[in-house]
Amino acid sequence: MPRVKGGSVTRRRRKRVLKAAKGYRLSKHSLFKTAKDQVMKSREYAFRDRHANKIHFRKLWITRINAAARMNGLSYSKLMHGLKVANIEMNRKMLADLAVNDSKAFTELADKAKKALA
Repeated sequence: MPRVKGGSVTRRRRKRVLKAAKGYRLSKHSLFKTAKDQVMKSREYAFRDRHANKIHFRKLWITRINAAARMNGLSYSKLMHGLKVANIEMNRKMLADLAVNDSKAFTELADKAKKALA
């Protein structure tokens, strides 16, 4: 019985890895073994950073809200607590967008939060 070489399957697998490694530097885009290692590592980074991205954006939104709140005489935590007491449910992304693009509306929200705290 002749041995099985598996040429077409192996070639397809290697081509898929090398295609994924396109644009990598040095041997990482041309040698299968190093390309495979780098593609695996790149996918780990991509998975990790998709989740880290959410954390980074939340930090950015909080920074923007805090800056706008302090311009209206409140701290970030007091503003958020005041909005909660006033039953104003708005996520941080929307608040940060208002703080940057519509300061008048943000000031109205801050005033409502102040009244709720008083």
